[in-house]
Amino acid sequence: MNPQLAGIETLSGTYIFDVRVSNKRLHINRFFWKMIDAEWRQRFHDHPTELMQEAQLTEQEQKLILDQNWIGLIQHGVNFFVLEKFARVVKKTNLEIYALMKGMSYEAFMQTRQVPTAI
Repeated sequence: MNPQLAGIETLSGTYIFDVRVSNKRLHINRFFWKMIDAEWRQRFHDHPTELMQEAQLTEQEQKLILDQNWIGLIQHGVNFFVLEKFARVVKKTNLEIYALMKGMSYEAFMQTRQVPTAI
């Protein structure tokens, strides 16, 4: 293990994304990266399961995507920056995703921010 990560397991809610995880989760991260392409996005909207199978995603990965299980995707090893691309496809903002990752409604989550009147 990378010595810089020593003790990371003691930090609740911290999920390592390093070269090892990146290589292991290459298919799903590439799947999300391709969301930059309009044709890919349309294919996802039209036939999500077919596209996910073409991308060689596992059944577990397909379920995480279809369920929009944001924290599950992060825990699985999806890079947040490519997950943001998917979020836009399903019309979610970062703040909505953060709330969902914490198991909160958007409104309740916003009340925990420094600007609770922002909603």
